[in-house]
Amino acid sequence: MRYDHVVKGNFISRPNRFIAHVDIGGEDTVVHVKNTGRCRELLEPGNTVFLDHVPSSTRKTEYDLVGVCRRDGRLLNMDSQAPNKVVGEWLEGLGYFDEITPEYSVDDSRIDFHMVKDGEEFFMEVKGCTLIKGDIGYFPDAPTIRGVKHIHELIRLAEQGHHCYIAFVIQTEGVYEVRPNVETQPEFGKALDEAARAGVKKIDLPCIVTEDSLEVDPGITIE
Repeated sequence: MRYDHVVKGNFISRPNRFIAHVDIGGEDTVVHVKNTGRCRELLEPGNTVFLDHVPSSTRKTEYDLVGVCRRDGRLLNMDSQAPNKVVGEWLEGLGYFDEITPEYSVDDSRIDFHMVKDGEEFFMEVKGCTLIKGDIGYFPDAPTIRGVKHIHELIRLAEQGHHCYIAFVIQTEGVYEVRPNVETQPEFGKALDEAARAGVKKIDLPCIVTEDSLEVDPGITIE
């Protein structure tokens, strides 16, 4: 996926989960943050950030904060909507499945992707990973009740005989593994272990990241 109009700025502050103050060309500008996670290790004063310019009469701000360069020089995409988009593009590019349906309803739940291959059903939940320590990614960066619920939904579907996956989109380069952040939420790690025993497959998706684009490494396939 690619953003059409990306500009640079310097991060100033984040008064709440949804907005931030960014210095754009010397002007303190209010922008929308497309990630409601904590992102404390990313959004530090002075860090270079990347903003998608999307002016509209229906918006309160003209910019979406979608990327950041950490103090150690690591470039990350931090758009929480991007992982599902890039996984959709990746699945289509594989040319493997006969059908691919995003946001698929099952009973009272909604699964990120439903795929069909030769009459067999596949289900996939997608998580974006922006918490990087060394060369390892960790998820979640904050407790997520929904995330645990999604894993239990996959366990239920796997027990019914379906192919199930949980995919972690690593929103930076040079990282190839994601581990559960048990220090922040041990329940997520426990659920992930239960899912593995039930036959749910975990896929770590390294990405190619630029200031204005994000895509899953084209060398990655699905089993």
